[in-house]
Amino acid sequence: MTTITGIRPRALVRASGGSRYAVALAVDALGTGLLRPFLLLYGVTVLRLSAPVTGTAMTVGIVAGLGCMPAVGRWLDRGARSTVVAASMLVRVLGVALLLATPAGHVWLFAAAALFLGIGNQAWPAAHAALVATVAHGRERDTALAGARALRNAALGVGALLATACLAGGTTALRALAAVTALAYLAAAALAWSVHVHAHPSKADPAEERDDEPAPRMLALLAANVIYVFCLNVPEIALPLVLVTRLHASPVWPAAVFVANTVLVVTLQVPVTVLMSRFSRRTVLALSGVVLAASYLGFLAATSLGHGWATPAIAAVSVVCTIGEIIYAGSATALVAALAPAHVLGRALARFQLSTGFGLAVSPAVITTLAPHGPAALWGSLAAATLLSASAVATEKDRGTRLSDCRPRHPDRNGPSSPSSGSE
Repeated sequence: MTTITGIRPRALVRASGGSRYAVALAVDALGTGLLRPFLLLYGVTVLRLSAPVTGTAMTVGIVAGLGCMPAVGRWLDRGARSTVVAASMLVRVLGVALLLATPAGHVWLFAAAALFLGIGNQAWPAAHAALVATVAHGRERDTALAGARALRNAALGVGALLATACLAGGTTALRALAAVTALAYLAAAALAWSVHVHAHPSKADPAEERDDEPAPRMLALLAANVIYVFCLNVPEIALPLVLVTRLHASPVWPAAVFVANTVLVVTLQVPVTVLMSRFSRRTVLALSGVVLAASYLGFLAATSLGHGWATPAIAAVSVVCTIGEIIYAGSATALVAALAPAHVLGRALARFQLSTGFGLAVSPAVITTLAPHGPAALWGSLAAATLLSASAVATEKDRGTRLSDCRPRHPDRNGPSSPSSGSE
């Protein structure tokens, strides 16, 4: 049988939760790809809300959705896995149902729909990572997380393309897209729940049980992650802003950058994660910060070129930024899962997702505030903050890392030693 960078495809699917779970991830991502890029458009064209009101309602709903993370973490630490993943999908069914039931001009119902969609979007990453950590172990778990990210990005891209093709249908088509999204979430929830994965974390010593921290000395990692996640909004917000408003480039350029970013993530996420497995996760995460900071400085240098060269130069540097994003995504969640004791894995992943969600929420405001002050203010600030974060990650000391997660080259394919699970 052929292998993917040394890992058999069937083993990778099994480590990711099984074939049914992989289908659930694809269907869920497809539904999100159908709706997420056009939620603002739905509020403006279907519900007749103003763009500022729609954007504010979406932001409030998404940020409020972060409030669910402590409860999600505690639920996961009681052993729930596939149930929490399914719940994160079902709550989005409720959000889309509210969206479809919202009459024109009713901003509060739209905000409530955004809240439920936000809860589901915020809860899913932690629940998914906890499920994968229950059925896979060591470096095999890292690769499974990377594979799921590649699959999700591919499905998101397909969903966005399908939604774009349907836009010509106007209001009726947008309502139909929302209905199809709800059905996709419902199907994905049923598939995820059917996997029946549950963990029974082993009892830690009494002193560890009394410790409410997710893992020793993780504060610097969580704070650094807030800055790291800015890279996820660079292709979607920063580059279009610079290319279109400052360089007056054709909208084709930011679209091409976004497509290239998606293709690179889909094709390189697993190979790069496996390649980096020869180094410690902390070293790789710090390296990703250096690569991202170098790309930000590259953007700064590119904008100083002549008008005819700046745009293609920025597009070229965006490839470096995407490589940094891939290295970051392949190591960050994996490091948290390796550091956290089994009995607080859910809370550790929930707090990490809280830092991710916060970074994603504030980065558009920060980027759009810095951009009018010039390239040096935007890219110089991002580079400095990211290098500082990388330094904090590199110098933070690990205490309590699980022994089985300290082997860099040979993944343990026998499954986790402390949780027990059932899967398809």
